[in-house]
Amino acid sequence: MSGKGMNLTLKIWRQKDAQSTGKMETYKVNDISEHMSFLEMMDVLNEQLIASGDEPVAFDHDCREGICGMCSMYINGEAHGPDRGVTTCQLHMRMFKDGDTITIEPFRAAAFPVIKDLVVDRTSFERIQQAGGYISVNTSGNTQDANATPISKHDADEAMDAATCIGCGACVATCKNSSAMLFVGAKVSQYALLPQGQVEAADRVKNMVAQMDLEGFGNCTNTGACEVECPKGISLDNIARMNRELIKAQVK
Repeated sequence: MSGKGMNLTLKIWRQKDAQSTGKMETYKVNDISEHMSFLEMMDVLNEQLIASGDEPVAFDHDCREGICGMCSMYINGEAHGPDRGVTTCQLHMRMFKDGDTITIEPFRAAAFPVIKDLVVDRTSFERIQQAGGYISVNTSGNTQDANATPISKHDADEAMDAATCIGCGACVATCKNSSAMLFVGAKVSQYALLPQGQVEAADRVKNMVAQMDLEGFGNCTNTGACEVECPKGISLDNIARMNRELIKAQVK
């Protein structure tokens, strides 16, 4: 698109805190370049709001490079918006057209309470990680170099694929059951595939699944929306692996 930028109508969820009742508010932004990222467009809106003495829209962001997973927005009914394999900060305005109305909401799940506007509390993910997302490390001074442990390329590749999960929560946001099983499956898998992860293997999967349930996430019904919306393309295979690991741990 050359010359004049896009004029857009934004319908944005505004909510003071978890206890308040939120509502959709409508805003206009003009002359938005197709080369802007979605967050840059939100920056333009917030500059407008601040200039007119209004409260800016609160939204999470940090790296703006698709690495940290903080930019959790539900855009036109899709986690991270209409593009595939990207986080919100990697979504560009060329995915929209002049005159479009864009609806922007927070990720909605009981285990992700709203902090303010589009910002949700995802510390439930951190508590799941703390329950088992670690390995024993020999700190005696005789630590073995990781490269000295032979690992098949297939297992190393699969572990790396699982480890690319950035914990953004898009899987939860898009799941009709608000299930966290793709996230937990990825975090269990990255260790289950490696010899370093075997020491805590049984405790890890039991503790992480128990914490997931305690946090109030729903169950998986194999809809597959999580894999579609995941910005890192985490495979459903990881959920199957987590289930196998859990059965193994329970049999032990």
